[in-house]
Amino acid sequence: MYLKKSLSAGVASPLNGLGKQDHESKRQRKLREIRQALNSSPIDVAALRRMAISEGGLLTDDIRSQVWPRLLNISTSELPAKPGKELRENNKDYQQVLLDVRRSLRRFPPGMPDEQREVLQEELIDIILYVLKRNPQLHYYQGYHDIVVTFLLVVGQSLATVLVEKLSTHHLRDFMDPTMDNTKHILNYLMPIIERVNPEVHDFLQSAEVGTIFALSWLITWFGHVLSDFRHVVRLYDFFLACHPLMPIYFAAVIVLYREHEVLDCECDMADVHHLLSQIPQDLPYETLISRAGDLFVQFPPSELAREAAQQYNQRWVKWKLWNDLCIKL
Repeated sequence: MYLKKSLSAGVASPLNGLGKQDHESKRQRKLREIRQALNSSPIDVAALRRMAISEGGLLTDDIRSQVWPRLLNISTSELPAKPGKELRENNKDYQQVLLDVRRSLRRFPPGMPDEQREVLQEELIDIILYVLKRNPQLHYYQGYHDIVVTFLLVVGQSLATVLVEKLSTHHLRDFMDPTMDNTKHILNYLMPIIERVNPEVHDFLQSAEVGTIFALSWLITWFGHVLSDFRHVVRLYDFFLACHPLMPIYFAAVIVLYREHEVLDCECDMADVHHLLSQIPQDLPYETLISRAGDLFVQFPPSELAREAAQQYNQRWVKWKLWNDLCIKL
């Protein structure tokens, strides 16, 4: 991590004896393979993608600082200078960004001195405003800061700025439209994925009329807003940065599928099911779910699900229009 002590360094392995030695051996082997890929000429980006996706991800924040730019095809030779006060003057987004950043205390390491956190919060505001000012076609959304703060904590302000700008014009582009139409369309991939894997869970969710809004904050923050352990957040960022932009919705699907028994044991009621699903367990088997999400992406690619996602969108739009017309008449 960019801070003095890495937030996302691996925890001590619970393995003992030969098991611990094997774990450490695999880690050292992976570190060597990452260095080899970085030192290749040209840099072996395909190998770096494999390392980011495979078990353990990129292992340390120092490695992430080197690999994340490569995954996004970004040059780090010329990074932007620290912006001046004029960035905040007459900026239409400043007040909303300020409010959201002030509410983001839980996204910073527990025990961090207030002075250090406040400096980082100011840098977080500047990154967001810089990207928005340079890209007037982008529209700020609540939750965007949850993604930006992850990059800030891992790679520091200057590098985070260029990474976030590239991400905002590519992976996050649909979330930054003036309306939520494209975001809703991405959410509509969720149920078709679940249906392909477990029709029983899909039918239960449809009967409960729970919709997909429970997964909105998962998607638009890349799970940064809902996971309390920073190590899990950056592990997912390794995965998402190395994959197709729709991979977060596949990961959302595997979380729901993993909780199959909880879902089916729940009362088939919209409020109860929504409450259950919106509370993500913090002890998920992340590596297993990452592997499963990758498998489902290959098995059911977005191109195969696009028609069903569009149908879901149209059906929900018709229901909304009928309800809206009824409300107007009443």
